[in-house]
Amino acid sequence: MASINIEETKNQARALLNSRIKSVEELVQARQRVADLKDQLATAERDDKRAYVKATRDGWSPDELKKLGLEPAAAGRRRKAQAKATGVPADAASGTDSAEPETV
Repeated sequence: MASINIEETKNQARALLNSRIKSVEELVQARQRVADLKDQLATAERDDKRAYVKATRDGWSPDELKKLGLEPAAAGRRRKAQAKATGVPADAASGTDSAEPETV
């Protein structure tokens, strides 16, 4: 009967597990990168919205900004379009009360 080397078998099993662990590690790193980029995008979109509001408060009309290629951010347009489609006013759909100042 052939002799089975326990240490060699354990080493082979570890090598197989290590290759599987490596793929999970790569998946976790990719998911973390996606999460980080989503956070960066959310921050950039907030900054964009604030800058657009500041430009309008400084006297630029939405039509003037549009002529310069600076339309409102897509996220804001989507919410208004969605609110129109559901028949709910844009302020109600966004959860803001127009009587209270918006904190951005």
